[in-house]
Amino acid sequence: MCPVQSFKISCFQSRKCLALSMHVQQMFPIMLGCRAQAHCVCCALIGFVRGTPLRSDWTASDSGNFSSLRPLCFCAVCCMSVIMATAGKVIKCKAAVAWGRGRPCRSKRWRWLRPKPTRSASSGDGDRRSRERAAFQLFATGICHTDSYTLSGSDPEGLFPVILGHEGAGTVESVGEGVTKFKAGDTVVPLYVPQCGDCKFCKNPKTNLCQKIRVTQGQGLMPDRTTRFTCQGKPVFHFMGCSTFSEYTVVVDISLAKVDEKAALDKVCLLGCGISTGYGAVLNTAKVEPGSTCAVFGLGALGLAVIMGCKEVGASRIIGVDINPDKFQKAKEFGATDLVNPKDHSRPIQEVLVEMTDGGLDYTFECVGNVAIMRAALEACHKGWGVSVIIGVAGAGQEISTRPFQLVTGRTWKGTAFGGWKSVESVPKLVDDYMNKKLKVDEFVTHTLPFDKINEGFELLHSGQSIRTVLNF
Repeated sequence: MCPVQSFKISCFQSRKCLALSMHVQQMFPIMLGCRAQAHCVCCALIGFVRGTPLRSDWTASDSGNFSSLRPLCFCAVCCMSVIMATAGKVIKCKAAVAWGRGRPCRSKRWRWLRPKPTRSASSGDGDRRSRERAAFQLFATGICHTDSYTLSGSDPEGLFPVILGHEGAGTVESVGEGVTKFKAGDTVVPLYVPQCGDCKFCKNPKTNLCQKIRVTQGQGLMPDRTTRFTCQGKPVFHFMGCSTFSEYTVVVDISLAKVDEKAALDKVCLLGCGISTGYGAVLNTAKVEPGSTCAVFGLGALGLAVIMGCKEVGASRIIGVDINPDKFQKAKEFGATDLVNPKDHSRPIQEVLVEMTDGGLDYTFECVGNVAIMRAALEACHKGWGVSVIIGVAGAGQEISTRPFQLVTGRTWKGTAFGGWKSVESVPKLVDDYMNKKLKVDEFVTHTLPFDKINEGFELLHSGQSIRTVLNF
């Protein structure tokens, strides 16, 4: 593992911007809202690793198993100031930068870079409102399988170098003249699925897949087709419109949700992805009815969130399926009524489940990202009405398959992104439910680490010891 030294990095923001500040709540409570008079003309981003580099050059097998990931370095960097006294200048802060699959980072000092003007969008990827920017400094961020999935090279949209991370929470530091829905001091959660409220997708109640900035977000860019980050003289890409593996980050204002200022940010950061996705897959996508029978394939954070949702709606039987029996006790605590290890059976797991349930399940949920398990989940559904929901993300180029007769005879195959939640309006409600003890979040956090132990956090994830590890800055 190579030592980490500081890099110089600059990140550029347009006049239409929002700067946000996210510090560790327990360490810097007085700093919340302390820059209420700050303004942002050109904002910067980034900050993260202290002490050791994040290493993960992970190679995933076609089966979706991330247990054999090799290390890839992340490095410490610096960014440009977003506060009024130093607006447009570069300030020193740190970030975890993934330089590429299998490529270790090299630490070196670089000149502080001045911000460059933002170019106008060369195509219609978002109107003027959607291009208003936001920059914020993080309190805490979760480590999600999607981050390791991209590092593994399996992500078809994976780009390097990049600042990963998409489960975060923090506080608005300053806002630009074009931002009207946020002010300094607001507590926010970044959203990898935005909600502009204007596109035909946002206006359709059947989907949450806002397309306002989808093209450029998938390219690791802001809507004007530029990146706000540079390191070692090279552009650094954004990730899922969030890039929370940094002390500062830049997002579009439609990719932010304002939440209760009293919320514990080292917990509600997880509502930016995994918990909301699994829980919403039950309530919004499958629309599970009381008394239904359900099976959940994969008992990580996603699977536990699905179990939580199934219990919430009154499912009569919830079968957890996983090859790691160490996960069974936690699944029981969340509401699983039965637990099955496929390794304990010589027959395909779908046959086992069909026999257990007198013909199959009403609903099944695939939470692994393995195309073979996706097929098993569908074929475990009951003929005539069974519904299977794909939540896990498979590797680039992989395809699902089954016999057409499975669908002809009444089974339905569905997929979900962010659990079907329309993000800007739904995440604040989910935070409220958590604060009112209607939604479990604390129970998902098995480890809390300082960011300089990010490597340990990823190791815990891949070993199956961690449901969610939260990193504090």
